[in-house]
Amino acid sequence: MPSLADLHDRLAALVAPGGGWGYQPGQPAHLEPTCLAALALAGTRHEPLVAAGLAAIEANRLSDGSYRLARGRPEAAWPTALILFTRHALGHAGGGLAATAGRLLALESRAVDGDESADMAVDIDLSIRGWGWAEENFAWVEPTAWACLALRRAGFGDHPRVREGLRLLIDRAFDSGGANYGNRVVLGRPTEPIPGPTAVMLLALQGVADEPRVEAAKGYLRVVGAKSTDLEHLAWAKLALAAHAADAGTCELLPELDGRIAAALCRDLDRADGLGAGPVRLALAALALDTERRNTFVLPAMASPGREAGEGPLPGPTAGARPEKPPLLDRVKSRFRGWVVRGLGKVRPLPPTSAAHVARADSYESPLADILAAQFEHFRPHVPLVGRRVVLKPNLVEYHRDKVINTDPRVIDAVITLCKREGAAEVVVAEGPGHWRNVQFLVNESGLGAVLEKHGVRFVDLNHDEPVKLPNLGRLTGLDSLYLARTVAEAEVLISLPKLKTHHWAGATLSLKNLFGTLPGICYGWPKNELHWRGIPNSIVDIALTRTPDLAVVDGIVGMEGDGPLNGTAKPVGAVVMGADLVAVDATCCRLMGLPPERLPTLRLAADRRLGRLAEADIPQLGESIKSMASPFEWPPGIEKHLLPVSPRERATA
Repeated sequence: MPSLADLHDRLAALVAPGGGWGYQPGQPAHLEPTCLAALALAGTRHEPLVAAGLAAIEANRLSDGSYRLARGRPEAAWPTALILFTRHALGHAGGGLAATAGRLLALESRAVDGDESADMAVDIDLSIRGWGWAEENFAWVEPTAWACLALRRAGFGDHPRVREGLRLLIDRAFDSGGANYGNRVVLGRPTEPIPGPTAVMLLALQGVADEPRVEAAKGYLRVVGAKSTDLEHLAWAKLALAAHAADAGTCELLPELDGRIAAALCRDLDRADGLGAGPVRLALAALALDTERRNTFVLPAMASPGREAGEGPLPGPTAGARPEKPPLLDRVKSRFRGWVVRGLGKVRPLPPTSAAHVARADSYESPLADILAAQFEHFRPHVPLVGRRVVLKPNLVEYHRDKVINTDPRVIDAVITLCKREGAAEVVVAEGPGHWRNVQFLVNESGLGAVLEKHGVRFVDLNHDEPVKLPNLGRLTGLDSLYLARTVAEAEVLISLPKLKTHHWAGATLSLKNLFGTLPGICYGWPKNELHWRGIPNSIVDIALTRTPDLAVVDGIVGMEGDGPLNGTAKPVGAVVMGADLVAVDATCCRLMGLPPERLPTLRLAADRRLGRLAEADIPQLGESIKSMASPFEWPPGIEKHLLPVSPRERATA
């Protein structure tokens, strides 16, 4: 078992050039991992690195007192709370922190109006304001919890905004225990709690007495701590429970948690596949194992919220400063860029081939690598892999042993084999789930980790990858620029590997919808809700136009029908679909599913913007015919209102 001093030394060795820590070794400094590492190393012989890390953080301070990664998305102000907490916890009050606290109090989540909430079918109070991941966005548990924790640590526990934030956290918590990023129920279906947000929520709710949901959250984390083998889950559980250790059951579990953290460290420390103990996990583990000496997250008595968060109505939220409109010249430039983008879009060349190949694969035990190799013969001239750096983007959302939510690891295994046979210089698997920050847990639980180990292939967490600002070549969302993960933006060949699934808002989620995971969560938050309220079709097409994948391989061996993309039922189809025109591939998949692709807003919009061809007559069908493989899917409930109306011509021929 590594000693605490060894953990500190390992963390110190991962310092970024110029000070601070990135999310992964070798990455430039980011604000969140630098805060956690500074808290972990404070009071050790590595104090000079702590000072250098804080200096690196200060380079990202704005004149209004907020902190945003200078090379990241300007609207993503959520690290402000972590930095305010870190500076106060380290005893570095002053130095402009009053302005930071004031700016944090002024950052207020966007209200949810009736139109926006009509299709949500949630059971939370959408009128309560908290904090979002980015300015002018909706409130979520984790940024609200960090804001409340930081402001209470800074002495603002009795402020109306803090009390309302605590009320939001209790409102979002499950009666049965825990919390996720925001919704207990979506479209009438229950969601599940997640350890990380639950832990930060409990830290923010210290001292809130006689609240059943707080006790239930402790119970949930005790179960996680007793069963999980994931380092990050265990560390967060220890930190939160140690701050709430007023009962015998919790106190008795804490030493066991230390042992489980040590065992998880032994498994993760020396992994070199992108799934090991990087700076964030090392910092959390060090903090969790050091709680007997000091628990950085325990709030002093002065930080009391003033009264119980559930006691009576709270005052209305303090009016916060709204972001100023961009200067006139910037707005003129933006309009000009939009005009140029629209003009270029009209002459955008269509893909060189819109052929879609449908191959039969009766099960995941079929010789998938050979099947893919035969399919790829038709696309090699258009998508050569030899000598290229290939990035595979599977669909990895959540993991449930009894559900077919994700791209099957055996399909990913076969695609990696194909890339190696074709002479790819490097193969990387990369994903940025919208529902889970702890993607390492998902990779390992889903079985993908074993595939990566088998092939010696590296995994990249796109949510915490280096952001790259690119001109938005679609402009349908109203955003001038998009921030893509560097791994995706710089890929020589990008392959989308989705699962064949229905989707309760988009109709189907296939190779185009899969691109949501290429935008870093550190820029757009979890569950990347901003992309939804800007319009799912708009967001998908904007991303696809800005970085168009070179190839799609759809796992249709077993798909999901009904209430997809999470709560549907397994649907065996026995097909793998490949193509270099993602619109044509997705249209072919829809026809296999019995969904009318012409009525899906995403596909119609993508075809209109010349991303690819939609009409069946324009898509050469290779391999098996659609007719021979078609297996009509049960449509998502209520999907008709999200589909485009049937055209007069379609109605006449029906």
